[in-house]
Amino acid sequence: MSHLRYATVSAEAQRDALLAIVAASPTLMRGFRIARDLDLPDWWIVSGALCNQVWNHLTSRPEMTGVKDIDLFYFDLDTSWEAEDAVVARAARAFPPVPPVEPRNQARVPLWYEVRFGHPYPPLRSARDAIDRFASRTHAVGLRLRPDDGWDLHAPFGLGDLFAFRLTPNPVLPNRATHEAKAARQTAIWPELDVSPWPT
Repeated sequence: MSHLRYATVSAEAQRDALLAIVAASPTLMRGFRIARDLDLPDWWIVSGALCNQVWNHLTSRPEMTGVKDIDLFYFDLDTSWEAEDAVVARAARAFPPVPPVEPRNQARVPLWYEVRFGHPYPPLRSARDAIDRFASRTHAVGLRLRPDDGWDLHAPFGLGDLFAFRLTPNPVLPNRATHEAKAARQTAIWPELDVSPWPT
């Protein structure tokens, strides 16, 4: 199938394809430039908006189909609610309202995660550590636009599953419900996706 043409190429070719797809998206590029200007510590645009736009591009769907929001991770050792709320307010002034951009200080996640999801979340050392823990390895992708217009990519499990349209679970945390909920939502939009079951 033509939309799987990058699934078996080299990791370097997959990286180049991802960057080309992002560069071709006016919405994503606007988001990256604004995020760069905000200059948050250890910031990354991650997961859904990137993966969804790859699938849109490869299946000739309109830009941003299925993208509910843009997740903006950063890592600030000031874990007060007030500090994060100030960043949220800055972002709201800087970004256009559609699609919404959701900045989240990953250093704060262990403070509220167990209450929301029912199991502990070990402390993080960086925003990249949070990407490593996504419920699906396929979604574990982060990009950052540097001041020289080059890119930093963090994809701890590679990009093979992304380009193969395969949702692969990441059982580092007991996130089966999250994996299955995201899979249900995404396969309704991109039926080309193949979902690997959560390991028993």
